[in-house]
Amino acid sequence: MGSIRLTMNECLQTEKPLISILMAIYEPNLEWLKEQLDSLEKQTYPNLKLYIRDDCSQRVHFSKIEACVRACITRFPYTIQRNESNLGSNRTFERLTTEAQGEYFAYCDQDDIWLSQKLEFLLQEAERATALLVCSDMYIINEERKRIADSITCVRRHHIFYSGAGLAEKLLFHNFVTGCTMLVQAEAAKSAVPFCPHMVHDHYLALWCSVHGRIQSVREPLIQYRIHRNNQTSLLAGVKDKQSYGKIRIEAMLLRFRWLQKHFSCSPALQEKLKDGICWLEARLANWQHAGGKRIIWKYRRFSPFPSIFEIFAVWMPEPVFQLFIVGGKRNVI
Repeated sequence: MGSIRLTMNECLQTEKPLISILMAIYEPNLEWLKEQLDSLEKQTYPNLKLYIRDDCSQRVHFSKIEACVRACITRFPYTIQRNESNLGSNRTFERLTTEAQGEYFAYCDQDDIWLSQKLEFLLQEAERATALLVCSDMYIINEERKRIADSITCVRRHHIFYSGAGLAEKLLFHNFVTGCTMLVQAEAAKSAVPFCPHMVHDHYLALWCSVHGRIQSVREPLIQYRIHRNNQTSLLAGVKDKQSYGKIRIEAMLLRFRWLQKHFSCSPALQEKLKDGICWLEARLANWQHAGGKRIIWKYRRFSPFPSIFEIFAVWMPEPVFQLFIVGGKRNVI
């Protein structure tokens, strides 16, 4: 099925900057999608446009998605299109970034709920701090919309927010920017295309902005972030055993660093960190394959202390014991 486009009448003229909301959709729960769209409709910021791309959903017909959007969004214009083939969320957000207009982009998932003042508050913070990217904390809700935590730090115990310039080294190894909470200057986001194919879009955009300007974190929760079994971005998503851990937590990160070393324009100091990071990751992979590397892991353990120490011992664990540790990690016990 080819792409389909629907455009509403343009909204009233305003002197405020245009914020474009970029939403990638795939096999949505229509009830959750309606809750998200309703929260966009209730935003207090007056100059908005919504860009939606369905990533070739098969189980939810495009006409149902289109009807849901038409029923919910009436205050500002939108476009809705369908990818010709499944691209994945990263490339779908990349396409949205390329085609969208406006002065700021707000990236949007299909199953969260935004507080009504979110975009107005983030824009004020972006202008106050002269930041390329602003992000916020979030309330955590479950599948039944029951609040289970007042901060992402309650369910991801190693999550630390940072603000300022020169944060690239931190972002090489840990992402503290959650895409559905961020507002990015459009020019910066477009300059970051093409996105790294081995990074989630929010992580890559945060890294790009940290090299070229300032990132501002807001500790006030501005969305209700829904955690459910199909979330794609939890730290141990897809990890079931030692084999999957090696592919997801080590090999994928090594691919990322090698891509960045080849394609990412940055300072000599950051290039040196990439080089050291590749040594560390190659040693982690060797260790995971029972081929040495422990001394190099220990040398560079500052990059990420817990995985470094954990993997040195975990590689010798019996598989059932290792799987217990993974369960503990997913439950935020470890």
